[in-house]
Amino acid sequence: MDRNVGGVDRIGRLVLAATLLLVGYRNRNRTLGALAFIAGSDILATAIIQRCPVNAVLGIDTCRTDQ
Repeated sequence: MDRNVGGVDRIGRLVLAATLLLVGYRNRNRTLGALAFIAGSDILATAIIQRCPVNAVLGIDTCRTDQ
């Protein structure tokens, strides 16, 4: 798989994921908290593996390529 998430996009995803995970954890007894936790987990995974299916469909690539 080719990477398509990098640089500022990756850092933003990590910050957003941490925020959503915190909101989800603090509101874990509510539906909105569960949804925030799931969304945060997904965004964290895309930041870690540097691959986003939505970016692939839209043709967005934020990785630097030094060729």
